[in-house]
Order: sequence, then structure tokens, then C-alpha cells
Amino acid sequence: MKLVIQIVLWIVIIFLGWKLWGSIMGPVEFNKIKEARYTKVINSLKDIQAAELAHKDITGQFTGSFDSLISFLDTAQFAITQRRDTSYADVEKNKAYGIDQGYFKNEVLIDTLGFTLVKDSIFGGSDRYKKMMNVPVEGVDAKFELRAGNLVKNDLSYSVFEARVPKEVVLHDLDKDLVMQEKQVQSVDGVRGEYIQVGSMDDVNTTGNWSKLYDSAKQ
Repeated sequence: MKLVIQIVLWIVIIFLGWKLWGSIMGPVEFNKIKEARYTKVINSLKDIQAAELAHKDITGQFTGSFDSLISFLDTAQFAITQRRDTSYADVEKNKAYGIDQGYFKNEVLIDTLGFTLVKDSIFGGSDRYKKMMNVPVEGVDAKFELRAGNLVKNDLSYSVFEARVPKEVVLHDLDKDLVMQEKQVQSVDGVRGEYIQVGSMDDVNTTGNWSKLYDSAKQ
């Protein structure tokens, strides 16, 4: 009986030790995997952000279609310009005294030197923009949600866009309780809210909801 009790006690001790280790290492491992996945997702959202800003710069509007955005990147061009300040003498008749008055005029001249493809300017020859709609997490078969429209604020209409993916999609195979806690994060040191997103349909905002820690990886 004494031997049986000792065996049972050892089993209980090992079980409690394993539970304690899990309670400590579980969140550590969760955060390690989370940050690695968030970095990949945020890099893709930055690509979408850059493409949308270029689309707005050239067409005047954001787009809510990835097909439209990719088609735009395949063909659109930025003008390469040079700004020059110039001064020249001018003569004007003074009607009151009947004499000519000379003075200098200053003007700014914009010269167009050429054109470059938007996709080359943003992506440096890479074709990764053709896959930027896919959530880049292994085992996840999902696409980013992309919306665009107009927001009226202070009697003015603004073009807005939003690209996002739910955190629970990115963290689909991790501890559900920790995922639930992560969806409630509002700290400026993390990713705020239930989604990882850039832009907003409710505000004039083209930034992401992540902390600056994620910006150092890809400027």
C-alpha cells in the first residue's frame, strides 16, 4: 500500500508540475507564434496600404476591389517631375505717372522628366502584389476583407478604405482562451481590437491599428 500511495503521489506531482509549466509557458509560446504571424499579416497590409494610397493619388479614389487594385498596379504610372524656382525681370507701365517700372517676378516651374510604373516604384520589381489579398499564414485559407467608399464629415465627402482580417482567423489553431483575451486588447503596445486592419470606413484614417513595434521590421 505504501508503494501504491507513493506512485499515486508522484503521478499527482508530475501532473500538477505539467499544468504549472503549461500555465507559464503556454502564454509565452502563444505570444511568440502570435508576433511572428502578426508581422507577416501586417507586412501584407502595408502593401495594400501603399497600393491604395497610389490608387487614390492617381485616380482620386480608393478601391474596394483587389482585382481593380491589381489591374491598376499592372498599368498605372507615376510622373517623375523636377521643381525649379525661376526669377525674371518684368516691366509695367505706371499709369499714374506715365513711366515704366521694372521689377522681378518669381515663379515655380514643374518639369516632367519621365514616367515610372507604380508597381516598380512601390514593390521594386517584385510581383508579390498579385498575392497581397491572401492572408499569409500557413494553414489559413482566407483573404483580407477590402472595402472602400465615401465618408461625409463636416459636410465634406472623403474617399476611405479599410482592409482587415479577424485575429481569430490568424490565430485559428491556438489556445481559444488566449485568443479571446487577444481580441480584447486595447493597448498601444499591441494590435487593438478584434481585427488586424489598415484604414477605416468610420474615420478619415489610412493607418494601421498596430503598435510601432511592428513598423521597425519593414519601413
